[in-house]
Amino acid sequence: MKGALIGTGFILPGISGGALAAVFGIYEQLIDFLAHPFRRLKQNIFFFLPVGIGAIGGIFLLSFAISYLLGNFEAIILWFFIGAIVGTIPALWKDAGQKGRSAGDVFLMMAAFVAMLLFLLFGAPLFSAIEPKFSSWVLGGALIGLGLVIPGLSPSNFLIYLGLYKAMTDAIKVGDMSVITPLILGVLLVIAILSKLMDYLFRTFYPQLFHLILGIVAASTVMIVPSETIHMSLGALAASAVMLGLGTWLGWWMSRLDQATR
Repeated sequence: MKGALIGTGFILPGISGGALAAVFGIYEQLIDFLAHPFRRLKQNIFFFLPVGIGAIGGIFLLSFAISYLLGNFEAIILWFFIGAIVGTIPALWKDAGQKGRSAGDVFLMMAAFVAMLLFLLFGAPLFSAIEPKFSSWVLGGALIGLGLVIPGLSPSNFLIYLGLYKAMTDAIKVGDMSVITPLILGVLLVIAILSKLMDYLFRTFYPQLFHLILGIVAASTVMIVPSETIHMSLGALAASAVMLGLGTWLGWWMSRLDQATR
């Protein structure tokens, strides 16, 4: 279930796969695995195999469903994801303070929140559309990899701004390897380059990095709040409230499950 939700973070606009991995309590272990793939190999394979299966399933299933759900019920579905993140924030806050929490860490969290919010509001739209080709899909895969390695960064937002998003989801839906292969290549390149750096930062600056992630996650969550909610009918508002409640419960339940298995 965690893997399926994380997988949607690579496709759903405004959602970060890395942020969802963080709020579901597996980001740190994932980065350690990617940075040191042969350390505790058997243990990590058994742990991440169901996560990977869920992620792949989430990506492919969402590719089929995205045109319908986001085309007809986008705001309502987004409230479910908002709830899933909100439900896990208490656990993420607790994790951030495991090795201490200073006033500087809280300030860093607030600064990250403001910086990410400003970037998502004014920086990301500066990208212009590019022509879909092999190098473009490698770039798209690199953005997806960044969304995994850097929590809070939503690759789908950039893919939309670059004009690659719809073509990517259509290609995944039909299994077009001329698109999927360079996407995977881009993901692997970013993981190979940045995973060791993120692992080092976690080991050296754990409180600072985790509070930074928390600020980025909060900003990303604010950015996906659908503005059309204020114009919804009572029925749509009720459905959104139900989705928010279900998502919050799921996030809380997953956090409790994760804490129980640590």
